[in-house]
Amino acid sequence: MVTRRRLLFLPIACFALVLTGLPGLSAQSSEQIDLDAIQRIKEEGFDRSQVMDTAWWLTEVHGPRLTNSPQLRAAADWTVKKLTEWGLANAKQEPWGETFGRGWSNERTVVHVVKPSPWPVIAYARAWTPGTNGPVVAEAVLAPLATDADLDKFRGKLKGKVVLLQAVREVKPMFDAPAHRYTATELNELAVQEPPSPGRGGFGPGGGQAFAAKRNAFLIAEGAVAVLEPGSGRGDSGSVLVGSGGSRNPKDPPVPPQLAVATEHYNRLARMVGKGTPVTIEVDVRSSFHDADQNMFNIVAEIPGTDKADEVVMLGAHFDSWHAGVGAVDNAAGSAVMMEAMRILKQSGLRLRRTVRLGLWTGEEQGLIGSRMYVKNHFADPATMQVKPEHAQLAGYFNMDNGTGQYRGVYLQGNEAVAPIFRAWLVPFENLGAGSLTIRNTGGTDHLAYNAVGLSGFQFIQDPIQYSSRTHHSNLDVYDQLVAADLMKNAVITAAFVYHTANREQMLPRKALPKPTAPPRPPTQQ
Repeated sequence: MVTRRRLLFLPIACFALVLTGLPGLSAQSSEQIDLDAIQRIKEEGFDRSQVMDTAWWLTEVHGPRLTNSPQLRAAADWTVKKLTEWGLANAKQEPWGETFGRGWSNERTVVHVVKPSPWPVIAYARAWTPGTNGPVVAEAVLAPLATDADLDKFRGKLKGKVVLLQAVREVKPMFDAPAHRYTATELNELAVQEPPSPGRGGFGPGGGQAFAAKRNAFLIAEGAVAVLEPGSGRGDSGSVLVGSGGSRNPKDPPVPPQLAVATEHYNRLARMVGKGTPVTIEVDVRSSFHDADQNMFNIVAEIPGTDKADEVVMLGAHFDSWHAGVGAVDNAAGSAVMMEAMRILKQSGLRLRRTVRLGLWTGEEQGLIGSRMYVKNHFADPATMQVKPEHAQLAGYFNMDNGTGQYRGVYLQGNEAVAPIFRAWLVPFENLGAGSLTIRNTGGTDHLAYNAVGLSGFQFIQDPIQYSSRTHHSNLDVYDQLVAADLMKNAVITAAFVYHTANREQMLPRKALPKPTAPPRPPTQQ
């Protein structure tokens, strides 16, 4: 049966006052919107959603997905299998072509006060730091080591000790709710273009890292059993920020076992030791390094296009996470939404003129490595800006990586020409709360790799929920923090944006090619 599609041609300027958008922008042309396709996308995405099931498999079944850990590799195998089951083409793990370094995983972390009275300590091993080779019972020493003078002060005093590396840290009450959705006023403010702020001077040639390396060498030489620090930074609402304390390069100098401790628990230890009360702690950390395969990959899959199959629309999210929680909001949420958008497009049977390609990136938490390597391999190297043939064939890239919150619009990354197009595409989603555009850039995630070589890459505006206040990079980044309704909306909107990008007559407008980031080489002397 042939279905007659309703095509809506929207005069863009008519919606400038209806939607939260870019002040002063208007357009004389119209943008085609396929309302029948949007209806089919909504029906599949809302009535038969699998986004939460996908997120559950990625998080609670496979656990955190630190890059090059066994957990990430297992989750990636499951993902390729699932994408293939959904009927996507060319689902595979595509190697970066560059060494990432050794993997790391933690199998056990127990920190328990033995004296003066027993109590369990909330603590997590920092990534790429060693274990304790079994349980160790040792005295705690408060030794804030911030300068060379501090190292001299504690020389000869740390052997066999558990070192508390910082002073007591203030815990402030949280008078405001940690969860938040954008208000209309905030979205209107976000839509206003701000002038660039004056640049600030740098912090010198790596002084902080250099001292940290010296301190680690000192702690190793002194024979410290383990190092404890407060893992605060979020108003101390129960969040423990963990991160990395060691190196992925097995040739780098060793570091001591390092643990991030819940701030309130750390403060109790530091106050007791600081006031002269002896504290004995049992520490048992078992961590493993994985050196057998130091290469990494991204996960890709496609829905082949029809008459414009050589051109590609991409959508993606980073697949990796930190390890204290299960990487739910950062970023199984984005991975599950983008997988669900692909499933919706495939299951709905909508005709796609361009090929649609999914990219799930690894190494994002270590510096956006996976997406940067993909862009370098397929499109261009920002250092030279020598573009490859595929550069001319990418219609656009859409990214999700700001937690579980629902889409409220799109960051345009300074791309003025795309504003009228996206404004039209958002009209059918006003009833889902998405209608805002901002010309501003947003950073810290994988669309930046595309923009760095002059491609049209975009990140969606999302309600913050508890992303920055509690969950981001913390032990509270767990499945229970996901908001199912928000993820369902995001998958539907993503699928609609990808569908319209795939079926436009022209690709999305681009900004001018950026200049190479590397200075040109001097000519070779004859």
